[in-house]
Amino acid sequence: MENNFKNEDSYSKARKRVEEVKAFYGHLFSFILINIGLFVVNSVTSPNHLWFDYWFYWQLLFWGIGLLFHGLKTFNYSPFFNKDWKERKIKEILEKENNKQKWE
Repeated sequence: MENNFKNEDSYSKARKRVEEVKAFYGHLFSFILINIGLFVVNSVTSPNHLWFDYWFYWQLLFWGIGLLFHGLKTFNYSPFFNKDWKERKIKEILEKENNKQKWE
């Protein structure tokens, strides 16, 4: 019975992880597709402007920052988004507290 619970828990975690990765790739796909469309619209409506006159760069920049943070969270590349970070920090604080109490 306990083994079955562990398998269900593992399956649930794996399923959640797959959903997170799937959501990121959906976000990436829409980012690419929509920004290509915005580039085309901007190029057609402002054909005689220089490259720095395009407004779609701002959209690309800010949405790209959001996509970057989404990717960092999804693939755990940042200590602030890492699920183990909280546990490590709690252990670090408890160890410091225990060491402090030993010397008092």
